[in-house]
Amino acid sequence: MKRPVVGVIANAHRVERRFTAQIVGERNLRAVAEVCGALPVIFAGAPDITDIGALLEVVDGVLLTGARANVHPTRFQTEAHPKHEPYDEARDALALTLAEVCVARGVPIFGVCRGFQEMNVAFGGSLHPEIRELPGRMNHRMPRLETGEIHPDPAVIFADRHDVHLVPGGAFAQLFGKETIRVNSLHGQGILEPGKRIVVEGVAEDGTIEAIRIADAPGFALGVQWHAEHDAQRNPVNRALFQAFGEALSARKREA
Repeated sequence: MKRPVVGVIANAHRVERRFTAQIVGERNLRAVAEVCGALPVIFAGAPDITDIGALLEVVDGVLLTGARANVHPTRFQTEAHPKHEPYDEARDALALTLAEVCVARGVPIFGVCRGFQEMNVAFGGSLHPEIRELPGRMNHRMPRLETGEIHPDPAVIFADRHDVHLVPGGAFAQLFGKETIRVNSLHGQGILEPGKRIVVEGVAEDGTIEAIRIADAPGFALGVQWHAEHDAQRNPVNRALFQAFGEALSARKREA
């Protein structure tokens, strides 16, 4: 059997502040190729370039990646503020619709960080632009030096920083074979109110929602707030997620 194909959403980026580009972090591509056993195919996060119907004729599943840009607040009836920029409204327009269509058609979909947030908004949920500003919450953003600069060591940036407590007997607890896991944390925006079909299955020690599934989805439809693409080849938590996604992709391909 040929390898499954995974569509990996790209993000708007400006090279040298002049040239527009669509980019994907290589960790995402390697996780798909090396752990899922699938062929990653990048598609533009822009509805005027990417036709959803045509995309889903080609791929066996979709990975909604993380990104620097926040989901635009108007997508969940909130006013935008310059301090929460950048935004990527073209990706919003594509990803939110794509999440709904994938779930409806049973196409495996896995949301990571921004992708996790997009899945929540697609089903009517809301986000908070700075989850650390809520009472009792920790700073979930990536580590910085005392000077305010981002820490230069990737091992520090992607280090496991907090526990996630999983719903006993839920999809994630079954997948990991345990009810507590430890994960990295590199986000500012986070889920405020879950959408109508969003089932919360994992919560950080400070109450921040970290793992979700879509209720009554006919196919794989999971999302995580942490960056599961990091070291998915060796990290047992992240590897288990991409392996499960890969199994769903293979099953989808056999059914096609």
